[in-house]
Amino acid sequence: MYRVWNFVTNYSLLLILGALSALIWANVDAQSYHYMVEYPIWFNDLLGSDASRWLHAYGDLFGVEYLGDVTRVLTFHFLINDILMAFFFAIAAKEVWEAVILKNGSLRGKKAATPLVATLGGMVGPITVYLGLAAFLGSDVYDAVARGWAVPTATDIAFSYLVGRLVFGARHPAVRFLLLLAIADDAAGLIIIAIFYPSGDLAPAMLLVSLAAAVTVFVLFNWLPRKLDVGNQLRTNSTWVREKLSFWPYLAAGAVSWWAFQASGLHPALGLLPIVPTLPHADRAFGIFSEAEQYLTDLLNHTQNLMQRPVECILFFFGLLNAGVEFNTIAAPTWLVLAGLLIGKPAGIMLFGWIAAGPMRLGLPTGMRTIDLFVIGCVAAIGFTVSLFIASVAFPSGPIQDAAKMGALLSFAAAGISLLAGVLTGVQKQKG
Repeated sequence: MYRVWNFVTNYSLLLILGALSALIWANVDAQSYHYMVEYPIWFNDLLGSDASRWLHAYGDLFGVEYLGDVTRVLTFHFLINDILMAFFFAIAAKEVWEAVILKNGSLRGKKAATPLVATLGGMVGPITVYLGLAAFLGSDVYDAVARGWAVPTATDIAFSYLVGRLVFGARHPAVRFLLLLAIADDAAGLIIIAIFYPSGDLAPAMLLVSLAAAVTVFVLFNWLPRKLDVGNQLRTNSTWVREKLSFWPYLAAGAVSWWAFQASGLHPALGLLPIVPTLPHADRAFGIFSEAEQYLTDLLNHTQNLMQRPVECILFFFGLLNAGVEFNTIAAPTWLVLAGLLIGKPAGIMLFGWIAAGPMRLGLPTGMRTIDLFVIGCVAAIGFTVSLFIASVAFPSGPIQDAAKMGALLSFAAAGISLLAGVLTGVQKQKG
């Protein structure tokens, strides 16, 4: 039913290659690595990171002492993290949107109730462990790392799903449960980034520009053609818009929405989210990793297919520009992130999942045991991609950010822990 290996090879192997390259580069020649990451592509007043902050942090590295009245610097890091990663988050938003809005979406109805409650536990648990241990280490540590409370809340869908299949087997109901939990976790992660990690001073009124772009493109290129085609079985107008204009109006609206997010102070990598629901979509969803999705001809799935190769390359550069941390930066934030993921995730998912299945009487899927919730929690502790991203926006560049990123990278240890937990709890693999 699912082609998880194809998804992992498409979206994750290049990411890993980029991350490994960054680790090697940063530990061989840290100065040249940071020179590449923060290289100034364009000094301007339209887009980029704050020029004064860049000058203060990296001016000496590039021999730049004065920028005049320039307000922004487009760096290589900004190009990837703030502009091009918007396409990655658009793909994540597409999966969440279909799971919520379509009548057979995976996050609709009672079948999603227990995974949703468990997802809440998978966020409360890591936050509690992270902040609790930080407080135990003293006020100085707590004050330095408190802003990174969301770093250990993330779950990497692709890698967690792959490990889940290795632990439970392809046909085990726990794999489906894990997938629902991971999708819901991604949705919560997008909300957290938007609310708690703005990229600048907030100007919420600018979001009206994003809303206007979304409404305009939906009305003119989605709703109006369908309205004009009522009673016309040939769907002349909709077909013309689909064949002649394709995704271009939505890309233009996305550019406007991205700029509005940047101007509003919200992280611009989320700028395409309001546009995703405006694209014409199929009447049903087959689920992430589903082979059938590649044969859908609606514009939403067609656009996703077109984005696949570019996003692969984007993820390589994301890994290259964000995972370059020196091993000597391992410090308290590293262990706090790891503890949040490796302890808080399993504990939170187990506790909240049990409450949902037992006292709340929402139940578990047939063939799934309560102890399987703990194993699922271990699998979901692989943070990686989104954890890296949150660490990069939660902390300014420097030792604390690097230490937190190292915790996200080391969360791959959850794969081995999950395999061991599966053996110790007597998981019966259901192959298929």
